[in-house]
Amino acid sequence: MASLKSWVTIRENHHFSIANLPFGIIHSKYDASHRPAVAIGDLVLDLKAFSSHKGFSALPSLDISVFSQTSLNAFAALGRRVHGEVRSYLQDILSESTTHPDVLKDNEELKKAVLLPKHETKTHLPMAIGDFTDFFAGKNHAFNVGTMFRGPANALQPNYTHLPVGYHGRSSSIVNSGTPVRRPNGQIVLDPAADPKIPFFGPSRKLDFELELGAFLCTGNTLGDPIRIADAEEHIFGYVLMNDWSARDIQTWEYIPLGPFNAKNFATTISPWVVLAGALEPYKTHGIPNTNQLFPYLKETDSYTAFDIKLSVELTTAEESTSLISQTNAKWLLWSFPQMLAHHSAGGCAMRTGDLLGSGTISGEGEKELGSMLEMSQGGNREIWLRGMEVRRWLLDGDTVTLSGYAGEDEARVGFGECVGRVESAVIF
Repeated sequence: MASLKSWVTIRENHHFSIANLPFGIIHSKYDASHRPAVAIGDLVLDLKAFSSHKGFSALPSLDISVFSQTSLNAFAALGRRVHGEVRSYLQDILSESTTHPDVLKDNEELKKAVLLPKHETKTHLPMAIGDFTDFFAGKNHAFNVGTMFRGPANALQPNYTHLPVGYHGRSSSIVNSGTPVRRPNGQIVLDPAADPKIPFFGPSRKLDFELELGAFLCTGNTLGDPIRIADAEEHIFGYVLMNDWSARDIQTWEYIPLGPFNAKNFATTISPWVVLAGALEPYKTHGIPNTNQLFPYLKETDSYTAFDIKLSVELTTAEESTSLISQTNAKWLLWSFPQMLAHHSAGGCAMRTGDLLGSGTISGEGEKELGSMLEMSQGGNREIWLRGMEVRRWLLDGDTVTLSGYAGEDEARVGFGECVGRVESAVIF
């Protein structure tokens, strides 16, 4: 794929190369309808307009009505084989050596109609999300956090290497990149060691981000019929960056005995462009090895279960000073997304098109590779230094968190763009 070049001008190291072609939902300056599109360089290919001008005539079996929908669900539901055929065809018509130059490359009128400048469009949530489950697959993060509360000897709970731990989140609170995030209110105990513990109600003082990868499902299963580990990969449509915002002080008080609740459900931000699973296939790599003896329903035959995706986190203050606070890699996961899916459905849970699975916080092994402020500040006990001598322990109102990630290099870069959220002040009761 590295040798594939496009006739579309693409800046060096752009996330949206011809090797990528991620899918999203847009509206444009002159058309307010929400519709599917593909990103290439600083342009977007309007798939609704392209299909209405017989752009997909070379794929006669393709149901082009999916490109007139307001989400990617209908396209996703067609399955991985169709996704691959569509992406390969689009790569062909957008390449310098296209076998169909008359379709778009040499058709100036159609170019103007279907290739839109990105700055004249606005993205929206790419999928209609039915259910959202967030996992805890980042072993380094789990160990770091567990060490703070239980010491290194007991950092990981006994079940951690036996099954992918997860919790059900709120799909209603998932927002597109760029949407402001309001600081949540909740019950907080200032001194967790006190007896008795006396909570108060107010804005979170320990607002945090979590660097994650999210996977959208393209096809589901019938209630009562589990998804087998050998088939799980075929159920994954594509991937996005994800920030599962967390109020650590609210979480500390409420999570026992049933786990995360209001500390997590106020906002989860995702990047707008879905990178198809097929685009990331060349960048599969080894995840964190699990030396535990797994049950057969979780055993994978492929040892390349993670992705070599370079991830970074930037924090921009209200004064617009930006600091790079973390650089890590998506490979730092103990559990793969197929394993998460196989476990999720093992009891017969029905999964559906558009369901979103989160990886949990991704942290590497070094101090500069951490995926949350909880780890960076050691639970708020250490200052995180920013540019201009500013410091943080937790997020302040006006702070903007920007997640970014890409695989590959040069003309074959497969990137996600950015996942951005700015913190706004809490509602005053």
